[in-house]
Amino acid sequence: MDAIRPAATSVPQPHDDKALRQAAKQLEAGFLAEMLKSAGLGASPEGFGGGAGEDQFASFLVAEQAKAMVEAGGIGLSESIYEALKERNDDGE
Repeated sequence: MDAIRPAATSVPQPHDDKALRQAAKQLEAGFLAEMLKSAGLGASPEGFGGGAGEDQFASFLVAEQAKAMVEAGGIGLSESIYEALKERNDDGE
């Protein structure tokens, strides 16, 4: 029985950098969304609020606000993640 071997790695294509950068931005957006939730953004107000509908869609609002923060420059986390992923990708060659 032949042993299973990993596929040969090829030279990264330019679209790989774009995919790595996009993945890094998504990770930063996820991190920021969790931080915004912890800070109370998207929590229902105590008095008058939007009811169950507001509660259902608050997470979407927080996620979109986090994405907008990342696109506006974020906190620099995506660049650190991108560099780490790129270095790891380059070491695998």
